Amino acid sequence: MAAAMTMTEKILARRSGRKSAVPGENVWVDVDVLMTHDVCGPGTIGVFEAEFGPNAKVWDAGKVVIIPDHYIFTADSKAHRNIEILRSFVKKHNIRYYYDPDFVRGEGMPQPYADPRTTPYRGVCHVALPQNGHTRPGEVLLGTDSHTCTHGAFGQFATGIGNTDAGFVMGTGKLWLKVPPTMRFRFDGQMPAYLMAKDLILWVIGEIGVDGATYRAMEFAGDAVQALNVEEKMTLCNMAIEAGGKNGIIEPNADVLAYVDRRNQPGHPYEVVRNDAGCAFFADLAWDVAKLEPVVAQPHAPDKRATARQLAGTKIDRAYIGSCTGGKLTDFVAGAKVLAGRTVKVDTFIVPATTEVDIALDTTKHAGKSLRRIFADAGCKIGPASCAACLGGPVDTFGRMNAPLVCISTTNRNFPGRMGHKDSAVYLASR
Repeated sequence: MAAAMTMTEKILARRSGRKSAVPGENVWVDVDVLMTHDVCGPGTIGVFEAEFGPNAKVWDAGKVVIIPDHYIFTADSKAHRNIEILRSFVKKHNIRYYYDPDFVRGEGMPQPYADPRTTPYRGVCHVALPQNGHTRPGEVLLGTDSHTCTHGAFGQFATGIGNTDAGFVMGTGKLWLKVPPTMRFRFDGQMPAYLMAKDLILWVIGEIGVDGATYRAMEFAGDAVQALNVEEKMTLCNMAIEAGGKNGIIEPNADVLAYVDRRNQPGHPYEVVRNDAGCAFFADLAWDVAKLEPVVAQPHAPDKRATARQLAGTKIDRAYIGSCTGGKLTDFVAGAKVLAGRTVKVDTFIVPATTEVDIALDTTKHAGKSLRRIFADAGCKIGPASCAACLGGPVDTFGRMNAPLVCISTTNRNFPGRMGHKDSAVYLASR
């Protein structure tokens, strides 16, 4: 009889054709989805063609998802070259799932699974993937971006990999992975209205440090976690990497499964995986959410934890609401509740993560006004759906800091230079 396994262990066992998987073992895993974008895509393609040959075929053109999102809205010529490399590769290999605002599919190319509410462009990969039906419980999703761990919110094993590994996956559909031990983080009780998932994950990172979960699965559980909506669960898993985690994961409940079923691509059945009774955890930590306060990460590391109360009076030059962490509809609803009837005193940037969220700024209301109207009336600067300033990027990236400013941000990293100027100071927070 196989030993009791955690969700992460069970998924890796099943996708490697084994009855069990034990932390520390290395296993060949069959990959269900490979994602890359305009930053790492050209490098991944270069590795694939160098190792498998310029005329080699990808292992499955329907399982490769390519999403330009970091540098899509820029005049930078090098960034445009990246996009051209992606477009050429997509045409050559008949990649079905490529989301590009200006890409024209050739005759005979497969049409992507499309939501009629959105344009061919989708926005930030980590929010666009679930919105467009690419995340399913029990699967393995790998991406050339460290925040691929976001998708563990759907009960799957999702992690970021480098270009070399991704090039190998493109050619074989497999990857050699070490099974991580699981750390469980339980939040119990009823969430106070002043807390969001960002506060919970910043609390965890502050507790264990930026290396406290290195190459370990971070499982989030408890009444408070299960009561979060889908987007908030994504926020929790998104920042697992900021503690060194290999992946974040949450057992999917009925709300998550309903979300997946509404958006799942046709012909993609899935199997929900749950912890076995009696499975072993590397660590098991628990908190009562009623005893927590809003949390802020001070410059220049996500684990420099303080409460918002402790930092009261800190002067800022800029506020930024956006990114795969804080640019979802839930984040903008929370922001609108704060800004309704008020006027901002510093430059405040609103950057929806995806075109679907962008549309929702017009259709979602608070106090009788659309979210977009609330932000506009407050004097905010509203940009197109993209990663924008989160990674810094080209000099014309929307919201990029070109001077040493102090910024409060809903993004996920506050390292020196992360949002532009190397001498800027970034505070991470929720609303």
